Amino acid sequence: MGKGPGLYTDIGKKARDLLYKDYQSDHKFTITTYSPTGVAITSSGTKKGELFLADVNTQLKNKNITTDLKVDTASNLFTTITVDEPAPGLKTILSFKVPDQRSGKVELQYLHDYAGISTSVGLTANPIVNFSAVIGTNVLSLGTDLSFDSKSGNFTKCNAGLSFNNADLIASLNLNNKGDSLAASYYHFVNPLTAVGAEVIHSFSTNDNTITVGTQHILDPLTTLKARVNNAGIASALIQHEWRPKSLFTISGEVDTKAIEKSAKFGLALALKP
Repeated sequence: MGKGPGLYTDIGKKARDLLYKDYQSDHKFTITTYSPTGVAITSSGTKKGELFLADVNTQLKNKNITTDLKVDTASNLFTTITVDEPAPGLKTILSFKVPDQRSGKVELQYLHDYAGISTSVGLTANPIVNFSAVIGTNVLSLGTDLSFDSKSGNFTKCNAGLSFNNADLIASLNLNNKGDSLAASYYHFVNPLTAVGAEVIHSFSTNDNTITVGTQHILDPLTTLKARVNNAGIASALIQHEWRPKSLFTISGEVDTKAIEKSAKFGLALALKP
């Protein structure tokens, strides 16, 4: 565990990663190369049914400044400039997309032993302002996540979260959608090789519950197996193998256990790094 409570996005992250990260039904290929000057170029392509999407990302680092430039198949240019620790614990992020003139945003993140703060402001005449803060320690923390639209004068997002961490168990509780939904998540190390997780989401407006449970097991130092199932009967599994350092090969599948006659979905991801 880290020294401080982290940012609001860290609340429940371990359970979310176990239950949702790396699962996919598409075919994705990613390759990263490095120039002699240290510039990282990442090319990726994703096949979604009959649609093929691709992008190229270039990352340049100069001392504590990182610049990411990405171009996709729709001719959009995404730019992100990150300044790491211009002051102790502070990170500054500037991002924008061309040709979208309303996409510009400045974000500040500050991490302290007993607090984590993130705030962002859109670079427009009537910006959307986001603010999140977490107070506490690396064991117990409480946070809020707000978004205010200065054009309409309304809060578009109002969330709150609570997190409890110890060496082998992480539990969190989130009140989302302006109090309309309550999400509880749980992550537990059964042993050094196996972890289990669960998430329960209750909607007060519809009185519906969504329950997802999953597990992760390390078969060997290079191979990980994951599985999950939800109360709708959708079962998924994946196996991920690191066949060389930082190069991952992932196969995932999904089946509707309540309609076995339907075709199962399969996903494939290959990430290559030198």
